Amino acid sequence: MNLFRTGVLMAALTGLFLAIGYLIGGQAGMVMAFLFALGTNLFAYWNSDKMVLSMYGAREVDETTAPDLVHLVRVLSEQAGLPMPKVYIAENPQPNAFATGRNPEHAAVCVMTGILERLSQEELAGVLAHELSHVKNHDTLIMTITATVAGAISMLANFAFFFGGSERRNNPLGIVGSILIMILAPLGAMLVQMAISRTREYEADRSGALLSGRPLWLASALQRISAGAERIENADAEAHPATAHMFIVNPLHGGGIGSLFSTHPPMEQRIARLEQMASEMGQQPKAGPWSETQA
Repeated sequence: MNLFRTGVLMAALTGLFLAIGYLIGGQAGMVMAFLFALGTNLFAYWNSDKMVLSMYGAREVDETTAPDLVHLVRVLSEQAGLPMPKVYIAENPQPNAFATGRNPEHAAVCVMTGILERLSQEELAGVLAHELSHVKNHDTLIMTITATVAGAISMLANFAFFFGGSERRNNPLGIVGSILIMILAPLGAMLVQMAISRTREYEADRSGALLSGRPLWLASALQRISAGAERIENADAEAHPATAHMFIVNPLHGGGIGSLFSTHPPMEQRIARLEQMASEMGQQPKAGPWSETQA
């Protein structure tokens, strides 16, 4: 059901993009919009992971430089049937993590130093299982495409305002319609992007909890990370807000009406779902024997 909903939302986002192209220049404008979307998505497909890792100054680590972290990733990857992804650490005090890459064969998992300082091994395992679930579910590619299309819609909406108001451009709505497009199209794209992101976060929580076998590990980690993210600013994320959807917890500060446009589901709902999973699995709210089972 989540996958179907994601497909419907992505189709709506694509349809909005093509509709704006049509309003700017008729059928020719729609074709140009399609070609532009294709080009930007191809670029994002091949380069988005490198760009994001560079934004956060992430450095690749291995068994020598971060043995415990790499060991956890390796064990969970094997359990998930995934190729071993590259592992990165970013010097950032905010506890957070994200995954990126166009497919499981070219994936990377990145954790902030703040998360390594604040979480237990069990909680870290829950976080890594969540991120590897994003990789396995191809969410890293889905969210890259949606972010790229949403950004392109905002760009086209500006074109519609500056170039779409005349009859020569075949825009049936005129200048008033162009103004409405400039305001409403980016808002609509953002709402669709947020809906896709929230859907994928719920699914990664569920499948990540199944991968680690302990939903409460992730629930505990989310509580700690959320509390830390509220207190500690992530300057890199604030400078690049379009990457916020990639993190396990929203790295941006802001409340009130801003929460309506959050890329992540409400934390209370995420934790409640994980606690319900643990209850159905007959697990008590205590740390599981990670060190024993993986020794």
